[in-house]
Amino acid sequence: KNYENFAGGTTSLDDLKGKFVYVDVWATWCGPCKREIPYLKELEGKYRGKKIEFVSISVDKSADHDKWQKMVKEKELKGIQLFSDKDWDSDFVKEYLIKGIPRFILIDPNGNIVNSNAPRPSDSKLIDLFNELKI
Repeated sequence: KNYENFAGGTTSLDDLKGKFVYVDVWATWCGPCKREIPYLKELEGKYRGKKIEFVSISVDKSADHDKWQKMVKEKELKGIQLFSDKDWDSDFVKEYLIKGIPRFILIDPNGNIVNSNAPRPSDSKLIDLFNELKI
């Protein structure tokens, strides 16, 4: 499935095969999601150039598309920024059985899920997991 990316094109998770992918599922209205942003930015900086991509997928409603774009700009969000509209009815939410956010998912270079409920960026267990996988 292709998702709209912040650059105006589309991106599929399949496009990212060959690297680990750490997916952040969030929304502009989610306070706990926003609290993870500084930790996620730090993580992205630390792992820049390594064999991992950081992908943030917003599950905001279509009506909140502008809020999403504004927040990505204002918070200077890094990584690959995707938009999966329709809120809790979005294909991504259904496909990955997401019941609450923030939710973090780690996918291996072959596209298989390593951890469907991975530690948050603020949790030191995430670095342990990355080290274990030699990322």
